[in-house]
Amino acid sequence: MKKIIYIFSLLLLLMGCAKEQAVPVVVDFEYEVFNEDYSIPVQMVFSNRTVGGEEYEWKFEGGVPSRSVNRNPGVVQFDTKGVYTIELFSTNQDGESDSKKIEIQIDAPVIIDFEVTNLVDTFSPAVYQISNVSSGANSYKWTFEGGIPATSTQENPGEVSFEEPGEHIIRLEIGNGRESYDLEKTITVAPFLVADFEYTVAFEDDDFQIPAKIQFENKSISGTSYQWNFQGASTTLSTEENPEIIFTQTGTKTINLTVSNGKETKTISKQITFFANTNLRELTDIKLGINTANNAGVGSFYNIKDRLVYTDQEVTSENEPFIDIVFYGLNQSFGENFFTSPNDLSETTFTAFDNPKHTIFINSQELDNRLGFTPITVSQFDSMINDALLESKVIEKTAPGSQAFDDMIVPRIVLFQTQEGKKGAIKIKQYVEDGQNSYVLVDIKVQKE
Repeated sequence: MKKIIYIFSLLLLLMGCAKEQAVPVVVDFEYEVFNEDYSIPVQMVFSNRTVGGEEYEWKFEGGVPSRSVNRNPGVVQFDTKGVYTIELFSTNQDGESDSKKIEIQIDAPVIIDFEVTNLVDTFSPAVYQISNVSSGANSYKWTFEGGIPATSTQENPGEVSFEEPGEHIIRLEIGNGRESYDLEKTITVAPFLVADFEYTVAFEDDDFQIPAKIQFENKSISGTSYQWNFQGASTTLSTEENPEIIFTQTGTKTINLTVSNGKETKTISKQITFFANTNLRELTDIKLGINTANNAGVGSFYNIKDRLVYTDQEVTSENEPFIDIVFYGLNQSFGENFFTSPNDLSETTFTAFDNPKHTIFINSQELDNRLGFTPITVSQFDSMINDALLESKVIEKTAPGSQAFDDMIVPRIVLFQTQEGKKGAIKIKQYVEDGQNSYVLVDIKVQKE
């Protein structure tokens, strides 16, 4: 009996001890970051994973809020970069407790940018100042395509030189230990210096007889200053980019152009040959249409100065005062033809001009019986190299009845004198039958002055 009572008492004692055993606290928590680059402002959500705890105290160094007693404190925001301690302390009614601390790093926002400033000019070698204006990074890697130096790990690499013309990429990579960023910019180095030019002779001087006006067009590359030297010209020196020069001496003349850009200097020379002034303008293969052709596309009106043929529809109040020659061809059989003055169109079927010029023609030299008059022959026309023969002729209008001619004499020479007093000769070298588009093909030699 005593033994049974003893065993029962021992059981009661053991059951009392079991009820009084403390429950341990194991603190743990997790967090989620809304902006994964950890750059301010950073918002985090903390999730409590503690076991055995009943009361909680959170401490958020540098956070807003900085403290919480809730099991799950919700969103905590960090507005200043730095390394901060997060602590959770938990207890229960058994007097058990535990805590956990972690450190988090909050970064400043990473902004990548840099400036490229050209020093002096972009001619080779072109030097650029590279200035880093990035923020929030602690590592830098530069790559300079074709540059000297080619790479750098400095925050501000300073001056970089580029020698090869063309585009060069400047690349910057930055990082903060957690994230990395990159940015590219392109600079352009000007082409190497090249000296070159072209020239165009004035329309009225295209025979290169002096005096001849030449327009020079500078085709140099990467030049900033120009020095011209003209042999045989009224102006021998010029610093203009595209000068217009009058040459006054015959022979082959040399033109030099020296180009510089402050780093290089190049020179080029070209030659132009000029001839003595014959005072004779030679115009070849001019088509002048009969009456019907004048309406269909082969004009009957000719402007010596501009060397242009006009149809009836092309004659305007602007160009009419410059027309010197009018050809009248009755029809495609060329039975009746003559050249007439623009102010004497009443003898034709053409509409009269409002502001015409006056030109004298000798259409049929063989019928001109003036005392002392001698015709200009085809052979003389062909061999004419100056205006001496024309200057010797007295050109007067013959009687109306002797104006017309047919196509029986080929070639035919017709003499004329313009309103300005310039004497000339027309050689009709072919009568071309093409129905309503028939025309005569002529060469003209006329005094320049």
